[in-house]
Amino acid sequence: MGELGKWMRLVASTWIQAFTGTNLDFSAYSSELKSVMGISQLQLSYLSMASDLGKAFGWCSGLSLLYFPLWLLLFIAAFMGLFGYGLQWLIIRQVITLPYFLVFMLCLLAGCSICWFNTVCFVLCIRNFPSNRALALSLSISFNGLTAAIYSLLVNAINSTEESLYLLLNACVPLLASIVSLLPIVNLWPPPSTTTHPTNVDGCDSVTFILLYLVAIFTGLYIIFLNSISSNMTICRVIFAGAIILLVLPISLPHIVYRHRSWIYSRFQGLCFNLVDVDDLELHEQLIHAKENGDHTLGARAERWWRKCIWGEEQLAVLGEEHSALKLMRRWDFWLYYVAYLCGGTMGLAYGNNLGQIVESLGFEDHISSIVSIFSSCSFFGRLLSAAPDFLRNKVYIARTGWLAMAIVATPVGLFLLVASDSWTAIRASTALIGLSSGFVFAAAVSITSELFGPNSAGLNHNILITNIPIGSLLYSLLASLIYDSKAEKGGSMICMGRDCYFQTFIWWGCISLLGLASSLLLFFRTKPAYNSFRRNNPTPMEFS
Repeated sequence: MGELGKWMRLVASTWIQAFTGTNLDFSAYSSELKSVMGISQLQLSYLSMASDLGKAFGWCSGLSLLYFPLWLLLFIAAFMGLFGYGLQWLIIRQVITLPYFLVFMLCLLAGCSICWFNTVCFVLCIRNFPSNRALALSLSISFNGLTAAIYSLLVNAINSTEESLYLLLNACVPLLASIVSLLPIVNLWPPPSTTTHPTNVDGCDSVTFILLYLVAIFTGLYIIFLNSISSNMTICRVIFAGAIILLVLPISLPHIVYRHRSWIYSRFQGLCFNLVDVDDLELHEQLIHAKENGDHTLGARAERWWRKCIWGEEQLAVLGEEHSALKLMRRWDFWLYYVAYLCGGTMGLAYGNNLGQIVESLGFEDHISSIVSIFSSCSFFGRLLSAAPDFLRNKVYIARTGWLAMAIVATPVGLFLLVASDSWTAIRASTALIGLSSGFVFAAAVSITSELFGPNSAGLNHNILITNIPIGSLLYSLLASLIYDSKAEKGGSMICMGRDCYFQTFIWWGCISLLGLASSLLLFFRTKPAYNSFRRNNPTPMEFS
């Protein structure tokens, strides 16, 4: 039951993530919120930034873990979202009226609730899967990208004409998901045993992960394709019921694997999917330092001189070296990583926040829900793809920072495609590319932070990294809003219509994302020797026959 219990908690974390990515559907109701409150595009951008600003207070949830049980943090997050989104729903329904500053604080509180939900899910994955945390985190985080598509389906199943319904669902559904997920989280099952047959456990874990990822892929395809063809309320209800069944299905897979564990052990003995096992990082660091201290050949000294001249003295020598906050801030590798994340993943978030006005300005306001679903679903697949380095490590071994650079390529491609064309096909293709890119960056970042700057310091260091989310959200949305409002004023209205509303914005965003791509490539070349060194000192696990 200990082994089954950890899978129950992982599936519970996917449920939580699937219904708590509520910031991804902001574009679905932003136009109506702007109209009811009578605010400018710049003021609306500040509200979207407020939700992202809540992530700057993520350290509060980590600190609360020292004093409160995990299930209590879950419900604190749920009630913060209930209060933050619930009052916004009353505002958009014109039941109450609040000043702009208080609405800003409500958006900040709602964004903070998302961060608390994420903390709960991260802790569940790390505690229960110490040797497969990268796979568990990628699987759990990926479902966060499906939230907007699920909510869009649910809105159409209830009343497709009510955009304010998104806010009501944002307030209530996470609380219901928390109640449903409570049973596994309260630890009714004992922790998994590691004293007997560890290889058997690893083999069964790997097979279970394969099955869970296959079901996750099918779930994403089901939601994105059927959501796009849903034509009436009855069909939407049937499709939504099928989506719920697919979300519940994974809870049975660990039981099936456990019942056939003997056959799995004989067939998949030694199967493992760890690109970098953080438990081996300390040993690897000792081996490398010992080798460097004893290697004084002319070739070795020449190589070190070349690296010093080209890359600087701050290049990472090994993976997993623990970095304090002060040491982290002095690393060039961290700042390259920071810029890559700022101009890559955060750019995608800013695009998603402005997606409602982008689609409206181009004359496709009747398809806002559809395009939001595309962005959300592709973000989901991008998060799933972040596990590719681990699944393919025995076939294609590329540093995780290399995968990060390849993922960021899609963002400038998507933005410059919008510069070239304003057709409906171009909007969908660009949205899909940017969603895939940002989703990959968000999911892969936790593993990259632990590998580059130490697993024990990852919690604090990752919170330092994601301070770029509110910064980027503010700067990119501010740029877009200033251009949008200037074009709207020329037309004598608060609403801007036409391609010119965001044309310059797309050019600026595309150039900024190229800066992120260049930074990610430089980070890859600087960290590649450390990954290669780890690979040489850690033999590839046995492949199944």
